[in-house]
Order: sequence, then structure tokens, then C-alpha cells
Amino acid sequence: MSAPESNGTAVAPDSTVRFLNAIRKRIGTVVVGQDVVVERILIAMLTSGHLLLEGVPGLAKTLLVACLAKSVHLQFARIQFTIDLLPSDILGSEVLDPRTHEFKVNKGPVFTNLLLADEINRAAPKVQSALLEAMQERKATIGKEAFKLPSPFLVIATQNPVEQAGTFELPEAQLDRFMLRHRLKYPTREQEKEILTRNMALGIQRDGTGAVARTEFDVLSEEPVGTDADLVLAMEAASQIHVSETFTEHVLDAVFQTRNHPDVELGASPRAGIALLKASRARALIRGRGYVVPDDLYALAPDVLLHRMRLSYEALADGRRSDDVLQEILHDLTRGKRKQAIPVS
Repeated sequence: MSAPESNGTAVAPDSTVRFLNAIRKRIGTVVVGQDVVVERILIAMLTSGHLLLEGVPGLAKTLLVACLAKSVHLQFARIQFTIDLLPSDILGSEVLDPRTHEFKVNKGPVFTNLLLADEINRAAPKVQSALLEAMQERKATIGKEAFKLPSPFLVIATQNPVEQAGTFELPEAQLDRFMLRHRLKYPTREQEKEILTRNMALGIQRDGTGAVARTEFDVLSEEPVGTDADLVLAMEAASQIHVSETFTEHVLDAVFQTRNHPDVELGASPRAGIALLKASRARALIRGRGYVVPDDLYALAPDVLLHRMRLSYEALADGRRSDDVLQEILHDLTRGKRKQAIPVS
């Protein structure tokens, strides 16, 4: 893959880079490691894309999102998805006022800036589908009336990839609405030692005549590192990052090869290409560049493409994995090899 044009020596605005670095530093005071996850969360925030975090319990997924909300002073709401959750528990409902005998709208937790859908795969498909309109059109229909959601609006969902009892697999239509799907890893030994050291130093918090043990949530600073205006400027800066035509062609190659690979039954949709370009721009801004580079594509391709690919039955029977197929596609891009598209009958 040839390097795209770099638009000279363009760099991202200094004030925006300082703002984003301040967010990362603030999160780092509470969460140890997870630098890649923090970057993905910032990418989602800068591009108004939705993020699906996949990882076993205890990897600070909820803490990360709560810390981001307080760092930028965003309205934050958390929904714990369970089997008995109803769509109205997310969107809201019409309530009869006994005094006026008129129905009034009681808005649900979806009317926020940052919505954490915790363990989203534990809710029934009907409840999961309640988020589709909100995620795509950024509005919610209650009764016969549609209400616009606050701006910005971002959904960060979590799910446990190991425990399958009492869960419902997310359908392709909903997965496609997530801009990124990131798989969290365990911290390194050194990072986990730092986690234990910090936790031992938390102490207790007195409450009247009693006390409770402090947690990481208790040390979250209420003072934001920036304002809404800083976030808007950062979003504008991300939308102006230079993308060369060569880079766009490579994105197209990657997306089209997911559809034409013999082991893939369902390839990536056009949303995948849009997501790759937007995410690459945001990643370049976070790293202080005014232009995208091939490394942006390679780093983000797994998070953007893997959840949009479904292997054929024969490939799965042979023990093939989506990650193996994607690595082959990216390897072909590295060598500048473009496969011929298979004609559609």
C-alpha cells in the first residue's frame, strides 16, 4: 500500500490537540492502561459514531465511560440491560395525568449526550431494536410523536463475549450501526500492579457516623477539562483532516474485498467505508496530524470491519476466523494487490 499524500506538513490545531490530550490525561488518573480503548472512545466522540466494547467483566468499561462524561461535562445516563427490560424503559412513555386527564410524555434515559448500554446483549431483540432509530436518526418516537435527541448523542454499549446464558445475539442490522467494535484485553502485569497499588490507597469515605470503602468512581473529578465549545471545535477539526484520493481508494479496496472474498458470506456495507474514513480522520487529529496515513487504516480496520463480516458455513467448518480473513485482505493491500471483483449474477 503506497503512502497517501500528506498535504505537506499539515498538523492539527494546537488547542484541539491539548484539549484531547487533557481528556486522555484525566482518564489516565483513574484508569490504568487501556490507552487504545480511550483512543477509540475519543474517536467515537469526535465523529458522533457509536461504540461497542466487548470484554470480560472487571476491565473498567463503565468507569471509562463515566470518566469521559465528566471530563467533557456531558450528560450521562446508564441503562443496565436485562431480560425483563422494556422499550419504554429506554425511550420513555406517555403517562396519563389524573388531574388534567391528558397524556404527558415522560422521556427516558436515551435523552442524554452519552448513553451507556451496559450488557446490551442481555435484553430481548425487541428492546435492542428500540435503539435503532435513536442510533441512526438521532430521534426517538414516543406514542405518535418523534422527539429529537440532544446533541451530541453517542451510544457506548458493552457486552461480555464469554458468558452466553441468558443473552441474545445482536442482529446484523444493529451491529452495522456501531461505528466501532473494540475488544478489550487484560492489563499487563505492570499495569495490574499499578491498579492494585492505587486501589489500596483509596481508603474509606466517611458518611455521617458511618463510612464506606472508596472506589475508583469516588475519585472522579467533577471539574471538566474543557467546554462544549472545545468539543465542537474538535469535531470540526476532525472533519477537516486531509484525506488523499489514494487513501480513499485503499479504503474502497478493503471494503470491496470483504464482499468478494471466497470465505465471506456477508461483507461490509457502505457504512464501513464511511466509518473507516471518519475514524481515520479522528485518529490523525488525536495524534496531532492534519492528514491520514496508512497506519490509521491498518489500526482501525479490525474495529470497523470485523463485526460487519460473516464467514460462510464452509469457512467456519474449516476453522477459519474473521480476523484471519481480514489480515489476508490487509496483507493484499500492503503488497498493492487488488483482487478482481466477482461479478454479481
